[in-house]
Amino acid sequence: MAILTFVLVFAIVYISAQFTSRTQFIILFIVGFSLFAILLASFPIEGRPGLTETPVFWGEFQDANFWQTFAVFFPAVTGIMVGISLSGSLREPRRDIPIGTMSAIGVTMVIYLSLAYWLARAAPMDVLRENTTILVDKAFYDWAILAGMLGATFSSALGSLVAAPRVIQALALYDILPFSDRLSRESGDGEPRQAMFFAAAVGFIALLLALASEGLDAVASIITMFFLITYGMLNVVVLIEQTLDTVSFRPTFAVPRIVPFVGMFGCTFVMFLINPIFSLVAIVVVIAIYFYLARRHLAVLESDVRSGLFASVAEWAVKRTRGFQAAPERTWKPVVLVPVRSADILAGSYLFLKAVASPKGTVQALGIHPPGESKRLAGLAELASAFREDGIYAEATLLEEADFVNGVRVTTQVLRHTFFRPNILFLHLRANSDLEELQQLVDKTAAYQMGIALLARHPIVELGREQLIQVWVSNQGPGWKHDLRESNLDLALLLAYQLAQNWHGHITLCMAVPDTPTKVKAETFLAELISLARLSQDTGIHVTVSPFAEALDQMPPADLVIFGLSHQPDMVFVHGLAQKLKSSCVF
Repeated sequence: MAILTFVLVFAIVYISAQFTSRTQFIILFIVGFSLFAILLASFPIEGRPGLTETPVFWGEFQDANFWQTFAVFFPAVTGIMVGISLSGSLREPRRDIPIGTMSAIGVTMVIYLSLAYWLARAAPMDVLRENTTILVDKAFYDWAILAGMLGATFSSALGSLVAAPRVIQALALYDILPFSDRLSRESGDGEPRQAMFFAAAVGFIALLLALASEGLDAVASIITMFFLITYGMLNVVVLIEQTLDTVSFRPTFAVPRIVPFVGMFGCTFVMFLINPIFSLVAIVVVIAIYFYLARRHLAVLESDVRSGLFASVAEWAVKRTRGFQAAPERTWKPVVLVPVRSADILAGSYLFLKAVASPKGTVQALGIHPPGESKRLAGLAELASAFREDGIYAEATLLEEADFVNGVRVTTQVLRHTFFRPNILFLHLRANSDLEELQQLVDKTAAYQMGIALLARHPIVELGREQLIQVWVSNQGPGWKHDLRESNLDLALLLAYQLAQNWHGHITLCMAVPDTPTKVKAETFLAELISLARLSQDTGIHVTVSPFAEALDQMPPADLVIFGLSHQPDMVFVHGLAQKLKSSCVF
């Protein structure tokens, strides 16, 4: 009989939601008449005694404790969610859902409390515990009660099978569920047929489990858990939104902040009282689902509560950090500003920038173009997206400016006071580079206390095997004091470290000195520098007793040579040095 009823319910729902709504009016009349039959039995008419018992307002739970009883009762009041699940089918959901939901809660509360009082007046406590059909026996028309119970159960089944497919369809639209492509489809009349079959299959399995066990009471606690998790998460979201106090969160039905807090705490508390083990498993599953969906990077049309939460936390952290003494060397991460005239320039340096910025750095691509000439920068946003997919946060910004140098100057001047300001200006040094323009860029950027990295690629070997890195350290005599804050040393070592980590390469510190006694001091200095900078233990040291130009010729080939850049570099000298070397180099 239960299976036949399930098939009938599914057939009604399958026709259409509108047809299902019309059948609900018939059921409403039947349920209303059954309540009228109960009301008539309250009076001593036609030989009936009426309500003769003295009610016990606080009894004892002999067959089950309060929370077990609550778990069985709770699914009876979850029908209020049907209206929310049908929001896409309502004419004015913003108005209808609050009114309908609160009205349903109010009406059902009055009915349930009235029935509880009526039963306490109609029969003794021991009879109520033993006779589960006491309403049928005591009502004025016993057949009306049977019809009302069947109608109410039938109505709940209809509501669930109408709402569930639409929730499944909504989840499938965001590719959250398996086979989302099928489950998100609608028929010609706007009904989610595929989702209906899926929901019906889940319901049918639950029905078989109930029939095979101790009846509906066996699955009632599990159903209660699912609803409590849903209600609890809704309260969590509302509480977070209210705490963030964002302008965008303006609900038409506003409640005090204490309401979602009590709801969140109450749902969690009741879950653990009903079944602690299942509650713990359920929470772990919810957290696992969240991280699974977060890793999938679903393409959502609107931002969710996480964006506001993270933005507020970041804003709070920035404000708090501003109050502390600045110590950038403790939290240094590469934030590379890459000004380009064409997206191809950024694409050509993609792998090098990835090695510099990985794993926690940032790449800020700045596309500068004259008015009306932005076509060459069309792929800049895609390259920024590729950086993000590789685990490097990246942004792409376009600036309309005819003067490239002025565009870089304005940008660095604006960004210098931001919290996550760039600390490296990345530029290219080519054989045909405009040295005067580079000189202006370097001079203006140095005034803003930003590091500069000039990459000069060898036209043939490029970056070679991306293994051997040489770092040239200038003669530190006669004091030979270590100061990692020296601009021509700290950035060179940091870049070498980043590249060696990501290339799995080998660093060699190099220096040219005038005589043998100085060589001993230089080797000691470089050894201490390796320890102080916490470079790898296999970092090499090579000190040459010769002029700098001759020392360069005596060095074995490397994949990349890094030189510290002085405070006032001569671009003509730098350019000539890059042309002389047989390797790519960074200044």
